[in-house]
Amino acid sequence: MTSLNPIERCALIDLTDLPRVGFRGVDAAGWLTARGYSLPSAPNQAVACDDGTLVARLSQTEYFLLGSLADRGQRIATEEAGWVLGEERNYLLPRQDSHAWLQLSGKHVAEVMAKICGVDLRAEAFPVGSVAQTSVARLNVIVINAGSAELAKFYLLCDRASVEYFQGAVLDAMGEFGGVPVALENLLG
Repeated sequence: MTSLNPIERCALIDLTDLPRVGFRGVDAAGWLTARGYSLPSAPNQAVACDDGTLVARLSQTEYFLLGSLADRGQRIATEEAGWVLGEERNYLLPRQDSHAWLQLSGKHVAEVMAKICGVDLRAEAFPVGSVAQTSVARLNVIVINAGSAELAKFYLLCDRASVEYFQGAVLDAMGEFGGVPVALENLLG
């Protein structure tokens, strides 16, 4: 019997150093589509673009973009740096300073989350591409099922000022499953 590596078993990885940004407005979808992003068809859904960028739709007109590990978020950083307010009703929502970004991965993600969140995040109720804007460990958190057939994983976006508390709460919930913190470098390879 082979033992799973920590990322496959139960791991928490801090992705906060990777770029992320939001856009909101009635013209946001057209603006993002013109730049080659794939967009979810409805709120509370997320889709991965070909380059690994993840686009989460939080409402009818708000999108949250998470940078790809492949380019270390450079595409997202470039979009944010080059955005200029024009006649389009598309508004930049900087997220680098407002939201911390953690990845909870492994076969126990739903069980870990059940200990700190009242929403059913099992695969049957919360399939890949689902987004929940909910309370986790008493904080407002955006939970995105960013998993795949190879690896179950949730992206957890919380208030950056509360990340130390939040990491502690998640790590405590992971304890019974042998969960451990893992360095970002293990994903970047």
